[in-house]
Amino acid sequence: MQHYNDGELINIGTGIDITIAELAAMMAEITGFTGKIIYDTTKPDGTPIKRLDVSKINKIGWYARTSLRAGVEKTYQWFSKEELMLCRRM
Repeated sequence: MQHYNDGELINIGTGIDITIAELAAMMAEITGFTGKIIYDTTKPDGTPIKRLDVSKINKIGWYARTSLRAGVEKTYQWFSKEELMLCRRM
């Protein structure tokens, strides 16, 4: 990454497919959400599977070392800790 100066946007990710339903279920599990996930089928949902094209970043030698799940878990833990600290300051 230190040597990238092409000026084009590049995606950073694992390049692994995940459906919106799988992502929602993963996030619910990580956050402890026990409610029902409801999808509004009357609205357009875009592409059913999300995957970033990471070919550009892979060409310059960068590959994900953290899975999506681990990244979401770490982010949620960090946010929870920061939110708690912020609430204590108020």
